[in-house]
Amino acid sequence: MKKKLAIIHTTPVTIEPLKELALNLIDDCEIMNFMDDTILPQLMNNGGDIEEVAHRWANYARTAEQLGADCILSGCSSVGGLVPMVQPQVNIPIIRIDEAMAEYAVHSAERIGVAATMETTLKPTIDLLKQKAAENRRTVQIESILVASAYEKLMANDKQGHDHDLSAALRNLVKKTDLVVLAQASMARVIATFSPEEQRPFVTSPQLGMECVKKTFQTTTR
Repeated sequence: MKKKLAIIHTTPVTIEPLKELALNLIDDCEIMNFMDDTILPQLMNNGGDIEEVAHRWANYARTAEQLGADCILSGCSSVGGLVPMVQPQVNIPIIRIDEAMAEYAVHSAERIGVAATMETTLKPTIDLLKQKAAENRRTVQIESILVASAYEKLMANDKQGHDHDLSAALRNLVKKTDLVVLAQASMARVIATFSPEEQRPFVTSPQLGMECVKKTFQTTTR
């Protein structure tokens, strides 16, 4: 039977990459996308207070369940903290796209770099890494960078400028750490332009997050 995956996006940038990844990883998978590009600007204006958007985001999750979704993927790290808040309101699993990445990172390195192009994503990612480190009794040192210029260029549809600024910052950060976590799914495309040797220390959320969705489909039934 075909499985239905609902993905909640906060930017159109992640729609096609996550859809393609899901279709490549999961057999007989139907995708339904929910996209609200008002969430990130609101979080940027309110200091990252996700409770302001909680009701709206929960409505997307409930609608996804009503439409027959078997699983929901939260495609944005900025609102990852909503997952435990909303999960009790639906009867299907909700997966944080960055949770598996955080688990992998704290088990793989002590000096972890965190890179983001949005401030609203940087803190939730650092908080998640600290949470996973505590849960697994791991000691980690976190060094973070915010490449705001890359986000500004991406929003201006200057993808080349975004990639240039971000790649330069990532190459600098990796020199100071054992492993670098990319806080946003939209950043993964930059790593794909690196050589295989350069890619090794970087961890992105889309692949690991979608693999978690795949495992959820394999172990749960409606």
